[in-house]
Amino acid sequence: MAAILDAFLSDELDALRQKHLFRSLRILEGQQVPEARFDGQSVINLSSNNYLGFSTHRRLVEAAKQATDSFGVGSGAVRTIAGTMQIHMELEQAIARFKQVEACVVFQSGFTANAGTVSSILGKGDLIISDELNHASIIDGCRLSRGEIRVFPHKDLNRLEEILKETAQFPGKKLLISDGVFSMDGDIAPLPGLVELGERYGAILMVDDAHASGVLGRNGRGTVDHFGLHGRVDIQVGTLSKAIGSLGGYVCGSRKLIEFLYHRARPFLFSTSHPPAVAASCLAAFQVLQEEPEWIARLWENTRFFKAGLERLGFDTGQSETPITPIIIGKGDLAMRFSDELFARGVFAQGIGFPTVPEARSRVRTIVTATHTQQLLQRALEVMGQVGQRLGII
Repeated sequence: MAAILDAFLSDELDALRQKHLFRSLRILEGQQVPEARFDGQSVINLSSNNYLGFSTHRRLVEAAKQATDSFGVGSGAVRTIAGTMQIHMELEQAIARFKQVEACVVFQSGFTANAGTVSSILGKGDLIISDELNHASIIDGCRLSRGEIRVFPHKDLNRLEEILKETAQFPGKKLLISDGVFSMDGDIAPLPGLVELGERYGAILMVDDAHASGVLGRNGRGTVDHFGLHGRVDIQVGTLSKAIGSLGGYVCGSRKLIEFLYHRARPFLFSTSHPPAVAASCLAAFQVLQEEPEWIARLWENTRFFKAGLERLGFDTGQSETPITPIIIGKGDLAMRFSDELFARGVFAQGIGFPTVPEARSRVRTIVTATHTQQLLQRALEVMGQVGQRLGII
């Protein structure tokens, strides 16, 4: 290794250790389930995005097996050459019907869906107006576009309108972009207000519904459906890696938008398409969403139960409105200590600090799923209360 690189890496890792922010990866042994084995220990899993338990749903597993037997383990090419299989087209059509839009394109991940779309439709001379707490994939897409970027305070519609007024004569395209559900705080975007302002000032509106897909709206159709705003959001992004239980991301909108992304979105152009098993499991997931609504009902029942327990214990859960429920600690080292002690006592709730969140808002983030039992959640609450009191958090 070059000496300059070795020195740089050593200094950076040492700095993380001194701040008690150095983390080792937790290794999952077996399935992603509510009580799972990580690092050889059985723990109540409050750190998974597997909202509905679909990663182990029998219909998804069987669909993946059948697709592998029929089509093999890989597609063998990028979509624009020889890698577009019939099952990929079926998945995109199914998502478009589900989201009630003209068309859809599937990407390799939610990250590439956001970054690839923003950097494709915006360029130098264009303007992006972004919520300050938007996901890193949106931020990277904005930077890659080389457009001018304006950031408004989180969910602050008054400041957003001021920016839109200040840029009313901007000569290029204007994109207003927000998460639908914010991944660190679990609150919901003020989508009706965003739609109204976007329409009033002529901005393209894009919403990333990664944490709303399968969670909010009828059968999990997301924030656009939750607020009844079909036809008024230009670009909807979703993920196949969270509530859907598999892997990937997607973009929904007009047929023209999707055909443009087929030709200009770099992640789509330069990445091999999904294995048939992934596409088949995702197709099965959208069928389950429409035929088995009880999974979403259970998710919200567990969410209400767990939030009420945290409130009784006196934890600060911020502005959460969804199954994402942070426990705000404040200091990064204390958040990591809280997380580590929870794990030692059988509860896996990941500590999160700077740069993912501001140092003063360091936290442990919890996510309940439809497949948790209330007995498991009560056990987790008891442990969290005991550790929280011992560390002076509550």
